[in-house]
Amino acid sequence: MSAAVILRLGSLKDVGRFQDHVQALGLQIPCDLQIAMGDQSPLRWPLKRGPFKIANRIAVQPMEGWDATPDGAPSENTVRRWQRFGRSGGKLIWGGEAVAVSHEGRANPNQLLAAPRTQESLANLRTVLRREHVLTTSSDDGLVIGLQLTHSGRYCRPNEHTRPEPRILYHHPLLDRRLKLPPDYPLLTDAEIESIIEDFHRAAFLAWQSGFDFVDIKHCHGYLGHEFLSAHTREGRYGGSFEGRTRFLREVVQGIRSRCPGLHIGVRLSAIDTVPFSSDSSRSIDAKPSTGVAETRPDLLPYRWGFGVNPLDPTDSDLSEPERFLSLLEELGIQLVNITAGSPYYNPHIQRPALYPPSDGYLPPEDPLAGVARQMAVTRELKQRFPELLVVGSAYTYLQDFLPHVAQAAVREGWVDFVGLGRMVLTYPEFLWEASEGVEIQRKRICRTFSDCTTAPRKGLPSGCYPLDDYYKDSDLAEKLKEAKKR
Repeated sequence: MSAAVILRLGSLKDVGRFQDHVQALGLQIPCDLQIAMGDQSPLRWPLKRGPFKIANRIAVQPMEGWDATPDGAPSENTVRRWQRFGRSGGKLIWGGEAVAVSHEGRANPNQLLAAPRTQESLANLRTVLRREHVLTTSSDDGLVIGLQLTHSGRYCRPNEHTRPEPRILYHHPLLDRRLKLPPDYPLLTDAEIESIIEDFHRAAFLAWQSGFDFVDIKHCHGYLGHEFLSAHTREGRYGGSFEGRTRFLREVVQGIRSRCPGLHIGVRLSAIDTVPFSSDSSRSIDAKPSTGVAETRPDLLPYRWGFGVNPLDPTDSDLSEPERFLSLLEELGIQLVNITAGSPYYNPHIQRPALYPPSDGYLPPEDPLAGVARQMAVTRELKQRFPELLVVGSAYTYLQDFLPHVAQAAVREGWVDFVGLGRMVLTYPEFLWEASEGVEIQRKRICRTFSDCTTAPRKGLPSGCYPLDDYYKDSDLAEKLKEAKKR
């Protein structure tokens, strides 16, 4: 389906028309006609399970701002973003930001870094978030704040003015070519992996000392934790069998538990994936993005480089291993699970449904609502299979004006425990809080998925909502982004 025939959600004037549109597309997306307010709102329902007491169902997703200092400490832009996380009213702050466990593991030269020299400033992020949260909700009761720990693996680029410095677990026949990796490009050794595991232990200890309630061991979006799960072709202790591919997680968890008593652990997981997509250059006009196409090849079947995919048809999902992974989380005593999909690097329409692609992306090959429905359906199925897990859902921002209607219905019908917001928080952090408060929605602040928050980092600039947030819209950074897009 071409993006030219996809109906813009902003043109739908009421929720009834949105429901009709979803039905016409043949999709299943729960949606309530009326928004409940205050304590009557499912979004305000508290949830207590095990050691967790979380006072509402609004979650803030982790995002990279590309705006830390070169030594990994927060900048003024970083602090402002964390204040907005607090202003969201959400009681579950899932990591706030992806924080690298080592310099070598950074995705960009301005990613936050967990290190002794940054500990005080990372702790301050938690403090400013909590302070802003109290101003919004009048209380920090039931507020749970985590820190997402990550190593970027295949997508490491830690140093300014240099090429990427990938740290890979296996050779991927499609992604290696994209990164221009030679056939003899070195793989991480088992000894190097053990050193990275130690980095996770040290970073978790720092988070524990800084007062965070939990750490997220990131297993999504093509980064190192996620690549472990698809390392079917890797030999040795950390690949091949399911036991080998999950050894990294088990050893990280074991070390954290021994060093940080009382620190909880969560996992954000790309539960499904698909093959890489690329722009169809044969349909490109004036060098503008064209519709994405799947890089499927008969000679790569069965497909041995994915997780949550059908090896005989890797454009289709298979939840058998994701279900086995969630069973492992239960065995490890991990209750917090955040479900996402795919990767922003090689299939962003699966991971982050949007009508408008970033400058180096492609037009969506499907209505983005199909991407929303896909992630919601997977999350629902996994939640039903594992009712005791505390499950956060993703991909809600594309719903735009109708996000509160869908979020309320998803929680009320038990599809998910928490509704996670990412890009929307950059422009309108209070959206779900105000909707459930009965406050009139500010339509001009609603994210329309223009993707400048992704294009800017692709151009080496901080992430932010350049179209709608005056802080970025009226800045010198906006002019730099404009010129970069022209080039």
